[in-house]
Amino acid sequence: MNIGYARVSTTDQDNSIQEARLRSAGCRHVHFEKVSGGGRKNRFMLRQALDHCREGDTLMVTRVDRLARSIGDLQDILRELKEKGVELKVLDQQVDTSTPSGKCFLDMLGVFAEFETSLRRERQMEGIRKAKQKGVYKGRKPSIDIARVKLLRPQGMEASTIARTLNIGRASVYRVLEGKAS
Repeated sequence: MNIGYARVSTTDQDNSIQEARLRSAGCRHVHFEKVSGGGRKNRFMLRQALDHCREGDTLMVTRVDRLARSIGDLQDILRELKEKGVELKVLDQQVDTSTPSGKCFLDMLGVFAEFETSLRRERQMEGIRKAKQKGVYKGRKPSIDIARVKLLRPQGMEASTIARTLNIGRASVYRVLEGKAS
């Protein structure tokens, strides 16, 4: 059986093109997800798709970056599929892990996907650095009300209680009290 997995990064993106490609390739089941592909931790539909696969099945995706953004994640997924006797097909790059050349090409695509992610992160950090130099970027708003921490401690409140009250970590309370938070 062919099982499809489609993913887009944000909720305002549409995965109907991926779905149509996967269905036309013969996928009876397509698992959809709207979540960042940076890791597997919050990708519940990917987990469901992998669990759905049985020996002799083929997992299909439209592009390798829909499945994994790092070579480590890709290799972990491939290992899991191999242990189950499941092949992987990537439609747009015409990769099929049932062939040696397909496996090789998939590894190369994974390396390029990880490289692209690193470049994007680098560009983002450069943009933030430039914005900070211009005084435009201020960063996110502080999540800790330092004045309130300093007010509650003299009232006899323990660090753990302050942390629970303000919904922050206990280590953050200690950093404020030691003067290490700004």
